Amino acid sequence: MLKNHQSRTVFLIGVALVATPPILPAKAADMSKPLKVYILAGQSNMEGQAKVETFDYIGDDPITAPLLKEMRAADGTPRVCEKVWIAYLTGLREKVGEGFGKLTAGYGARSSPAEDGGKIGPEFTFGIYMSKAYDGPILIIKTAWGGTSLNTDFRPPSAGPYKAPKQTLDMFARHPGGHGIPKDVDKWKAGKVKKAGVYYRLMIDHAKKVLRDIKRVYPDYNPKQGYELAGFVWFQGWNDMYDGHTYPNRHKPGGYDEYSRFMACFIRDVRKELRAPNLPLVIGVIGVHGDEAMGG
Repeated sequence: MLKNHQSRTVFLIGVALVATPPILPAKAADMSKPLKVYILAGQSNMEGQAKVETFDYIGDDPITAPLLKEMRAADGTPRVCEKVWIAYLTGLREKVGEGFGKLTAGYGARSSPAEDGGKIGPEFTFGIYMSKAYDGPILIIKTAWGGTSLNTDFRPPSAGPYKAPKQTLDMFARHPGGHGIPKDVDKWKAGKVKKAGVYYRLMIDHAKKVLRDIKRVYPDYNPKQGYELAGFVWFQGWNDMYDGHTYPNRHKPGGYDEYSRFMACFIRDVRKELRAPNLPLVIGVIGVHGDEAMGG
């Protein structure tokens, strides 16, 4: 989520690292309890760009060192979460696809959706700590694409159709035929309208597909116990933060009011489409320039 020069910066994802209890042997999930389902979505920081070989650096800081113990098995390999499974949709254009299995490292950014990319995203430690808080089965449904915006790519239906910013059209008019200026502005606008909401739709459709047949991705799922949509984590904002055309007054108070409108529409639409009117939604932010906060 974008904020305008706030004094506090918050980083997701709901995990307290201090005073971490010692790692315990993995236990099987209590399948007599309902499946807790969490949806994670966003752009590049939700994809996850950290390589597995950077794990050692986490141990250099006394604050994060306990987390490293949670991330590794006794033999030093990345931990496999026995109680947590993940279904991850990613990829571009015709290469959009899904990877799923028990949660471990490798579900970060992927060039091939179904193959381990050697990277991790927020899903890894999120799943580890959710499994510490709940002894039943857990499923993470993740969708993420780098370089996407809320105003276009993830645009929710109730936000209305995409409209080219006046500032953009004025610039096109002032510099016809200039570098980076489309030769056919009407065609450009039609392309933007067509693109609007595509990733929102992919995200929703993926969640519904997984929930229709959970055993496809979580073989031990017990339909008799059912599932609960327990939360939604949104981690996006970089592209919107620097979009001076959609948010021409972004450096002034209220400059991101339109983003707030999009976000409110997004939350309502997600809850409606997933038939979960009380679905908790957490927005993750990272610090930028020390006093600003933004999503992934």
